Amino acid sequence: MEDLVRICKVCKCLSLQKVLEKELIHQKYAEYKALRDVDNSQKRFILQGISLPEEDRLPNALHKILQIALVNSNNEQNLNHDVDGLICLVSSMQISEFEDDLADVCVRVDKKIFRCHQVILASRSEYFKARLSHMKDFLEGRDCLPDNALPCIEEHDLTVGAFKKMIEYMYTDGLKDIDPDQAEEMFDAASRYLLFPLKRVVADALLPHLEMVSPAELCHWLVLSDMYGVVKIREYCLDAMACNFETFADTQEFRAMLLTLPPPSGDSALRTTAPSAPGAEMSSTAEGNVLDDLREKWLEAEAAELDERDESALLFDKRLEMLIQIAEQERTNGLECNASSEQELI
Repeated sequence: MEDLVRICKVCKCLSLQKVLEKELIHQKYAEYKALRDVDNSQKRFILQGISLPEEDRLPNALHKILQIALVNSNNEQNLNHDVDGLICLVSSMQISEFEDDLADVCVRVDKKIFRCHQVILASRSEYFKARLSHMKDFLEGRDCLPDNALPCIEEHDLTVGAFKKMIEYMYTDGLKDIDPDQAEEMFDAASRYLLFPLKRVVADALLPHLEMVSPAELCHWLVLSDMYGVVKIREYCLDAMACNFETFADTQEFRAMLLTLPPPSGDSALRTTAPSAPGAEMSSTAEGNVLDDLREKWLEAEAAELDERDESALLFDKRLEMLIQIAEQERTNGLECNASSEQELI
């Protein structure tokens, strides 16, 4: 531990140095009553992450680096060039021109360039790991690049705001806040860039917002969460619909949503979910047919007796069939109205 303290002094790891020095004093004067008969080699000091101040833990340290890199990125001019022109322009973005961020790669999103770190991108995302591993082959023969220029990759179909949030998560393993309007794009980015835990982080930030939205919006989020496999949002929407089924049934958006979903299975043996015990958590592997899951949650909310579940489920299915017929009629009427409007314009 004395050697480690000396290393901390050289590397200026002041917080860790203080923790170790305090432990050394403790070891020097403590009696170790429980270890009197134990060989000294078996004494161990285990450093817990919570021993360090919040500002000196890894996520916070990486967040500081990210902020410096974003400031340096903001100093760059917006670029409006093709890839070849971009690679030549990157020659001006040399590491020596920027302080502190230690960036070793640039990522172009839309017309903005972000200074990033390959080890962070590759360690958090299999997509970037594969992309960066092939970057050297891509840059071969580009004579306009000096040796000390930062390599640059370009990402498409992603907004600057979404990319900022994505790298915030990649660097810090969390999100301080998120605009609900960004959530859909973040779910898409998490799927595309193989950042599946990011879905859970976005879901946690989105849940308080869902408590105040309309039934129509909840229908929208149910479809999205089912499509992107966001279990927490999916379960929340299904619970809300099961507990307030008639309220949702009265909305056109809910009825229209029924037309986009696979029908529920009629045979109880084919249902995708089984009745769960009161208070039991749904397993993430239990995802299946949305309407089957809605039916099971409705049965639980209605506290149907086990011997009445099949009969109640049948009544629920008939209610769904009625709502689907209404939705089909509403869609037909809407198409006829649009056709007549177009005819009048002609």
